[in-house]
Amino acid sequence: MLNKAILMGRLTRDPELRHTQNNTPVTTFTLAVDRGVRRSDNPNVQTTDFIDVVAWSNTAEFVSKWFHKGLLVAVVGRIQTRKWTDNEGRNRTAVEVVADEVHFAEPKRDRDSAPRGGYDRPPLPEEPAPGYGGGGYSGFGNSFSDLTGDDDELPF
Repeated sequence: MLNKAILMGRLTRDPELRHTQNNTPVTTFTLAVDRGVRRSDNPNVQTTDFIDVVAWSNTAEFVSKWFHKGLLVAVVGRIQTRKWTDNEGRNRTAVEVVADEVHFAEPKRDRDSAPRGGYDRPPLPEEPAPGYGGGGYSGFGNSFSDLTGDDDELPF
């Protein structure tokens, strides 16, 4: 069986960090993901899905520390469903993506100039600190460097 979800979209709100009774960090956020098709009633408007995402442990801490509303991110994970009964006795189902990896999906210069929600955050790192899962950090060091110059000069 295969259950893999890969999404790229913008955060609709700042991530919310909580802890379970066992003190395990868990962060929830919602991604606005364009479908790539236009609406039939208004071709100037994209059709957008709003996907709930859950991140656990180190990935949860990484996301809550460095990500904010409006940021373009890429998520790799799996689709999960949960069933429960609400306060009125109705059966409910939630569909969400459990994130295994969360990555920045826009250049650092764009992240730094974007609005950051309702409060100041620390500047984003060039590379996440060791110990944070996801976020594109592999623990093998950073052998890449930023490109300088105009993007129009790139061969791709």
